[in-house]
Amino acid sequence: MHVTGPVPGRIAAALRESFALVATLESADGILALLTTTIDDDYLAAAGTQLKVVANYGAGVDNIDLEAARARAVLVANTPDVLTESTAELAITLTLALLRRVVEGDRFLRARRAWRFQIEFMLGEGLRGKQFGVVGAGRIGRATARLAEAHGARPLTVGRGGDLEALLRAADVVSLHCPLTPETHHLIDASALERMKPTAVLVNTARGPIVDERALAAALRSGSIAGAALDVFEHEPAVTEELLAFENVVLTPHLGSATRATREEMGLLAVHALTEVLLHGRVPANAVP
Repeated sequence: MHVTGPVPGRIAAALRESFALVATLESADGILALLTTTIDDDYLAAAGTQLKVVANYGAGVDNIDLEAARARAVLVANTPDVLTESTAELAITLTLALLRRVVEGDRFLRARRAWRFQIEFMLGEGLRGKQFGVVGAGRIGRATARLAEAHGARPLTVGRGGDLEALLRAADVVSLHCPLTPETHHLIDASALERMKPTAVLVNTARGPIVDERALAAALRSGSIAGAALDVFEHEPAVTEELLAFENVVLTPHLGSATRATREEMGLLAVHALTEVLLHGRVPANAVP
């Protein structure tokens, strides 16, 4: 068993209980892959013909060439479901932090700027009564819509093949929850941003390349949208430099699933997939079709 990066102690222990861990790919019959590892045909070729399964430590599999894996009869598994609620929570957290100017207020105080309470000082917006646009009708998108509704917003959801343009024109918040595919790469480009209300904000907890960050920076600079909150980035871990200067931008370092319980559940689900394939000869429920 080969692990492509550091994992929590509980996950490492679970792996050691069932497998011998190896430092190189050549003798591994299974791989536990972090999202930062690109597994393409060359990677699979280097691993060798004994490789049977790749378990991705995440719900998305855009770091894995699924066609190359199928061609080499390598099963791929991921970790759906267990990160749904934590990622949806972060989407709402980022939205509220942006609308209520929480991060901006924190920076203001840390800069030791003079202030006193005033009725119209640093006013923001709430979610109640807002049209909350959810792009992506999967588990996380549905959970985010439910939480937005609990805050008094009116969810608008569009899935694959839906009317994205109508959502962009109507929504006060556009929250991204679709997978990264060739079709969704730069789904939010200059044209999409132009369709948004000037009072609307963009929130991305999905995948960075869904948003054209240069176009986003231009839209923020011109004031054609009111703000953005990003947990993922087009060239992660790099962040488009211009975004760092905007007060109406909230940035977090890919924290969507970053609760201890969620990350451990994800790891255990990946380990379960590995044991199902390698020790029991079964296809796990979390195999990627």
